[in-house]
Amino acid sequence: MSSAKIASKVTEIEVGMPPFDAVRLDRLMSERGLDAVLVTSKHNIQYLLGGYRYFFYSYMDAHGLSRYLPIFIYVRDRADLAAYVASPMETFEQELNKFWVGEVLPNNMTSPEYAATAVAYLRRIAHAKGRIGVEVGFMPIDAHRVLSEGLPDAELVDATFALELMRAVKSPTELDILKMASEKVVDSMLAVFSSHGPGSTKMEIVNALRNEQRKRDLHFEYCLSTIGIKFNRAPSAQMWQSGEILSLDSGGNYRGYIGDLCRMAFPGAPDSELEDLLGEVEEIQQTARQPIRAGALGREVYAATEPLLARSSYRSCLDFVAHGMGIVSHEAPWLTDKASVPYQAYHADRPLEAGMVLSIETTLKHPVRGFVKLEDTVVATEDGYEAFGDGGRGWNAAGTGS
Repeated sequence: MSSAKIASKVTEIEVGMPPFDAVRLDRLMSERGLDAVLVTSKHNIQYLLGGYRYFFYSYMDAHGLSRYLPIFIYVRDRADLAAYVASPMETFEQELNKFWVGEVLPNNMTSPEYAATAVAYLRRIAHAKGRIGVEVGFMPIDAHRVLSEGLPDAELVDATFALELMRAVKSPTELDILKMASEKVVDSMLAVFSSHGPGSTKMEIVNALRNEQRKRDLHFEYCLSTIGIKFNRAPSAQMWQSGEILSLDSGGNYRGYIGDLCRMAFPGAPDSELEDLLGEVEEIQQTARQPIRAGALGREVYAATEPLLARSSYRSCLDFVAHGMGIVSHEAPWLTDKASVPYQAYHADRPLEAGMVLSIETTLKHPVRGFVKLEDTVVATEDGYEAFGDGGRGWNAAGTGS
C-alpha cells in the first residue's frame, strides 16, 4: 500500500462514526465498571480521533504558565455523545473536518480550563455521576482538582489499563502503517551503513540516520548506537575505528506509529567469530518467532528461547525481551513482568490475538567484540506470524557507497 493511500485512510473521518472498535471499548469499560472516560494522553487521543494530533503542540505542551491539555470524552455505549475539549486554535482543524465527534469544545488555554469545560459538558449531558475514568499519569494535579470539585457525585478512577488494552489488536490499516514504518527504518539504516565507515563519529552517524528517516517521511524519535566494546548508547564524539562493530537501534515514527528495529554493520568482511556471535543472536530471534500465532499463550514466546539462553556460553551477557509495539513502545500485549519497563505480565497466560504486534530483541554484550543485537517487529496472524522490515539482518558492509 502506498504512502498516499495510507495517509488518505488515516485522515478520512466520517462525522458521527468512531474510527475505532467502539464495541471493544464499551466492553473494556463495562468490565472495569467505567461509565465514562476522560482521555488526556496524546497517544490515546490520536487513536480515538482516528490518527489526529494537533500540529501546534507536536513538540511540547507548555504554553505560558500552564499547558495544552486536550480531553476526549467518551460515555460507555453512547458514542454519539463523544466530545473533544480542544485548544481555541483547533477550530482551524475543525474547519478542515478533522473530527468525527459530535461536539468540539474550544476556548481553553490552561489545564484547569480544559478540565472545567469537560465538567460542564458532562453535567450538560447528565453524565456527571458514576465511575469516571482518567489517565492518572497524564492528568495534571490542577486539572484533577477541578474535576474532583466539579464532579462531587462521581468517583474518579484510573482508566489507563483499559485504554491501553483498547489498542492491543491492530486493524489492517494500522498494520499497513507499522509495516511501512519498519521498512523505512531499516532502509534508513542500510543507507547510513553504506555511506559511513571508520572515521565517522557516533554523532555524525546518528545525524545521518535522522536525515535518512526524514527523507522517507519518518519522524525521527531516537537512535541508540554503540561502537566496539563501549556500551554507552548515547550519541557522542566517539569515532568508529577499523575492526569495530556498529549497532543502530532506532525508532522512527510514521503516521503516529513507531518502527523500532536494530541492525548491525562492520567495515569489511566479518570473521568467523563475528558470524557466530550474530548467528547465535539470530537463532534466538528466529526461535522466539515460532510460537507467535493467534491462540498461543504469551509466555510461549519466552519459553521458546529459554533453552537457547540457558546453554549459551554467553548466557551471562545475553538478554532477550519481547514487548508490544504500536503507537507507543511497550504497549499491549505484555508478556513479562521482568522487563526494564515495569508492568504486570497480563498476557503471559492469555492467548495472543491476530493483529497483536510484538517487538522481539536479543542483545549480546560481548566483552571483546562489542554490542551485538537484533530487534524485529512481528505481528501474530491466524495461522502464524508476519515480520515487518525484515531486511539487513546479517552483517551489513560499512562504507561501500557514497
